[in-house]
Amino acid sequence: MPMIEHLALWVEDLERSRAFFEKYFAATSNDTYINAAGFHSYFLTFEGGARLEIMYDGTQAHNTEDRPHDGYGHVAFSVGSKEEVDHLTAELVADGYRCVSGPRTTGDGYYESCVLDAEGNRIEITV
Repeated sequence: MPMIEHLALWVEDLERSRAFFEKYFAATSNDTYINAAGFHSYFLTFEGGARLEIMYDGTQAHNTEDRPHDGYGHVAFSVGSKEEVDHLTAELVADGYRCVSGPRTTGDGYYESCVLDAEGNRIEITV
């Protein structure tokens, strides 16, 4: 049964945002992740296990389909296995939904795909 794995938020100032969630909401942060394309993120974990990914790459202000504006970036659902990521992604594509990335293993070790829902919201499917 799929469950929400994390929510993601595009931000202008990654360090300021991390400090905000740590100070006011007792979040615990991982080390910063930076990929070769200049994408930076932190995963913040809250009491009870909920997680928020805060993300920055300097291009989100362009507000295009491929690079959204600041704000919520995606909802990630954990489906339990790479095979299920592949299966659900294929099913969504067969039903006419657009896959915008993956399935793939990301630089920080996630196996995932990202599909746009009927309103263009990003739905990440991960192990």
